Amino acid sequence: MDVPVSALRAELRQWIEAARAGEDVVITERGIPVARLSGIESADLLTRLERDGLLTTPASTPRPAARAGDRSAAKGGVSDLVRRLRR
Repeated sequence: MDVPVSALRAELRQWIEAARAGEDVVITERGIPVARLSGIESADLLTRLERDGLLTTPASTPRPAARAGDRSAAKGGVSDLVRRLRR
């Protein structure tokens, strides 16, 4: 939805509400787009990533135990593994 700068100034609250409702408001000056007003989603980042399919929730089943020769199963945990890799 396009709105001239003069109308934006006169009815700012209305345009903010439109952006909050999810509409992109394109601000124009003499018919030329100069800015965009869009709402900020109130959902947190993890919720948005899950909704967009970019993140999945953790599996409900436990992970299998590491095998004896598996390097990722360092005895001291992740910090010891990182320390060994930095050497």
